[in-house]
Amino acid sequence: MQFVADFHIHSKYSRATSHDMDLESLDKWAKIKGIKVLGTGDFTHPEWLKNLKSKLEPAEPGLYNLKSQISNLKSEDKTKFILTSEISCIYSKKNKVRKIHIIVFAPSFEAVDKINAQLGWIGNLKSDGRPILGLDAKELTKIVLNISGDCLVVCSHAWTPWFSVFGSRSGFDSLEECFDEYSKYIYAIETGLSSSPEMNWRLSALDKITLISNSDAHSAQKIGREANVFDTEISYPAIIEAIKTKNPQKFLYTIEFFPEEGKYHYDGHRLCNISLSPEESKKYNNICPNCGKLLTIGVLNRVAELADRPQGFKPQNAIPFKSLIPLAEIIADCLGVLPGAKQVEKEYKNLIEKFDNEFEILLNASRSNLENVTLPEIAEGIERVREGKISILPGYDGVYGKIKIFSKEEKKSSSRQGILF
Repeated sequence: MQFVADFHIHSKYSRATSHDMDLESLDKWAKIKGIKVLGTGDFTHPEWLKNLKSKLEPAEPGLYNLKSQISNLKSEDKTKFILTSEISCIYSKKNKVRKIHIIVFAPSFEAVDKINAQLGWIGNLKSDGRPILGLDAKELTKIVLNISGDCLVVCSHAWTPWFSVFGSRSGFDSLEECFDEYSKYIYAIETGLSSSPEMNWRLSALDKITLISNSDAHSAQKIGREANVFDTEISYPAIIEAIKTKNPQKFLYTIEFFPEEGKYHYDGHRLCNISLSPEESKKYNNICPNCGKLLTIGVLNRVAELADRPQGFKPQNAIPFKSLIPLAEIIADCLGVLPGAKQVEKEYKNLIEKFDNEFEILLNASRSNLENVTLPEIAEGIERVREGKISILPGYDGVYGKIKIFSKEEKKSSSRQGILF
């Protein structure tokens, strides 16, 4: 069965997250987005784990759904939850402070309880949904896999500067350097919003690694902004096997941001409003031309530093990907308003009612069917995004990139707002 999965999110118990990050809201938004399997996030947090245990019941092997008294849908129609959690490892290795974020997948609450018991001796799991532990990423992997060989350890947003395995500020130059003899148990990394699979394909060392994509959502509306599409039975063992074996018949493709939209694609210095391409940074010796401090080196630069292949290279065993822009952002650009505007919400609901979910609209709905229910400009915008015919001012140093689907001239000549409202 073909389905969409988003494994990496956060609960309301993580810092800087929305209060709507509870199971009921996540279940609702998963249906709106078209997500069948959703990570729980934050299973290390005692209060969130209590929530999970009280509101979820076993469904397919290794997966859970909301209990019948909470959701009256049939089991096969419910969102399936997979037990996941992100952990922040901050430690010193080879005379450098390392800050590595790791996603752990667990096959059962029994495994989760054992993981939490061991990690609770190392750090305070109550402090944050994503706990900070003074623990080597290799040691975390060792603890998790010794508890259950069915667990999966994945490197979160592998390229972001501050908290990732390849980050310019705190990472390593290879998985082997980070995980030593445990690198053979690292089957997947998360590309993150600021990198695409195509960028990762430039490293031959990653040919054997599966590239997965997830939203890292901090609010329910953001789930699915990146995701994975599988064609397997819906179960924990089937999903993990598809990831581990990198089987293109079972792991069909990933859904990606355009990497330029990510917060760390270019180099830069946010406080000085300085954004630079890798070539420009080199001219300044990676120093901010405004304040003289070190630039935050972004993902594009870091990939180029470690790459041993030219841009555009595609390995034989690569899992395909599709780059999309969230529907609300497309509507907003077409209407010339912000994504949170009431007009956007109204038209978003209209489209969801007509097509069932967001991924159906972004991936499958025909141009003619779209034009039957919405403005031709919005149908055109969706088509342009599918074809990659957009312009983006790249993100840098924590600032999201700015997307433009229509030029100012096109917007001036359109009466779209008057037609729609």
